[in-house]
Amino acid sequence: MEWENLTSISAFVLLGLSKQPEQQEVLFGLFLFMYLVTVGGNLLIILAIIADAHLHTPMYFFLANLSLADACFVSTTVPKMLANIWIQNQAISYAGCLSQLYFFMLFVMLEAFLLAVMAYDCYVAICYPLHYVMVMSPGLCVFLVSASWIMNALHSLLHTLLMNNLSFCAERKIPHFFCDINPLLSLSCTDPFINELVIFTVGGLAGLVCVLCLIISYTHIFLTILKIPSIQGKQKAFSTCSSHLSVVSLFFGTSFCVYFSPPSTRSAQKGTVASVMYTVVTPVLNPFIYSLRNRDIKSSLRKLIWVSKIPSP
Repeated sequence: MEWENLTSISAFVLLGLSKQPEQQEVLFGLFLFMYLVTVGGNLLIILAIIADAHLHTPMYFFLANLSLADACFVSTTVPKMLANIWIQNQAISYAGCLSQLYFFMLFVMLEAFLLAVMAYDCYVAICYPLHYVMVMSPGLCVFLVSASWIMNALHSLLHTLLMNNLSFCAERKIPHFFCDINPLLSLSCTDPFINELVIFTVGGLAGLVCVLCLIISYTHIFLTILKIPSIQGKQKAFSTCSSHLSVVSLFFGTSFCVYFSPPSTRSAQKGTVASVMYTVVTPVLNPFIYSLRNRDIKSSLRKLIWVSKIPSP
């Protein structure tokens, strides 16, 4: 099989979501709309949290960082896909592909870490409400978020550098709408054993930590809620974490379909559809989930919109 060293590779070709020309305009309009809603919705949540002093609490500090991660997450993949459809050119430079891979892995793992941190926050709030302020101190909150950013930046850099060491075959068509790690590994002409080993060890360990944190936190949360005598008390306690649980189910459910489905049932088309779910659909739904099911956020958004409508003297 014909192959070239990475130093001579100039570009890959992203095959996108559809090869049908008549579907391109529909896909462009749909994804442009979802992208604008995602970025606009998440930025509104961040502005509402910053503007309202009542929301300067650990839970909303983590939510602001999750909203920032969502906006960056969707900005890593969708703008390039829209540009490719608009100019009718599916090429992406080698450097651009590796950059996209780096930022995609950074924000997808950052989202997983932040969801795990938010689960711990819910656990402390429901199981130890009297100690919440002392446990979730500003210093611990900043540490948890900073550690999530730094660890995932290093984690993404490791995978990107390992990908940079591979050689690729002359066939450079990626059956995806962005540079994901699995499609790139499938194009390699050199043995990707080290890359796969790092994915299953380092990546697997990071994912396992997040999943265990979620499972342990929610196990204690549900056991605590069951002990509450009144139905009204149970509903109030569950409403505290219901929005977060909805986001966790969406994000981890769709991402597991992409990376942990059996090889016999895995296909490029199914993988692409599942990727759209957790890279585009989940970020666009998050602002609605948190704004529609959270009174504080709804109230702050109303104030923010109302103030913006008042003409300055």
